Amino acid sequence: MQYRLGVVCSGGGARAIAQAGVLHALEERGIKAECLGGTSAGAIVGALYAAGHSGLEIRDFFATRNPFKLTRLSFGKPGIIDTAKVRAEFLEYFPEDSFESLRHRLFVAATDLLNAKLVIFESGPLISAILASSSVPIVFTPIEIEGRWFADGGIVNNFPVEPLKGLCDVIVGIYVSPLKSVHAGDLKSTLAVSQRALEVARYFNSKPKFHECDVMLWPPGLERFGAFNTKHVQEIFDIGYREAVAHMGEIEAALEAIVG
Repeated sequence: MQYRLGVVCSGGGARAIAQAGVLHALEERGIKAECLGGTSAGAIVGALYAAGHSGLEIRDFFATRNPFKLTRLSFGKPGIIDTAKVRAEFLEYFPEDSFESLRHRLFVAATDLLNAKLVIFESGPLISAILASSSVPIVFTPIEIEGRWFADGGIVNNFPVEPLKGLCDVIVGIYVSPLKSVHAGDLKSTLAVSQRALEVARYFNSKPKFHECDVMLWPPGLERFGAFNTKHVQEIFDIGYREAVAHMGEIEAALEAIVG
């Protein structure tokens, strides 16, 4: 195996901040993720970490930069938020804008809309790949890369464990797209119905792969938070942190098992 520890970061919007909490807990124990796979907001978390930013710095990115701001409205494009207007938020964090400049290996999942297939980015321009992976339909406009149009990776793969298999001795999965209970009254808007449809699709295309991880984390209570609401950054971060601490024994045991 090339890498000791790999981490899979699912999509989940602002709830992906819990993944920063998990990474912070690992850092406190001196444990580094050397390879990461991410989709949507999980791709943002994975990319920031792979670039050398700590769990606390990733938390602060969501608190101060907030890529989900509704002020970047699109005009004449299919989506509410213009994805191109989000690019500037990432330039400070990825000044070299390439996978090759990262400290750790990273795989980013996105959906090729024209060819109806999954694409895993692992080289070349980084920010475009992150934006492609994070472009949730209806909310964000699709992004063009070399004549192909991309949208949220969670459409086809919200839990990209596949690239890490065969590369990592231990794989830890962090799933932050909870399938919460809803009532008919909760589905009265186009956005609410669309979000629910994505949640259902994401869960059912992810669940069969959870067993492929050595340790699987489902931070509890995330269903209370909206996918695009960053008003509770610290609370969501703490939920992820506590989940990692609760399962730290399993993670350390899995890592110790490969020593020697």
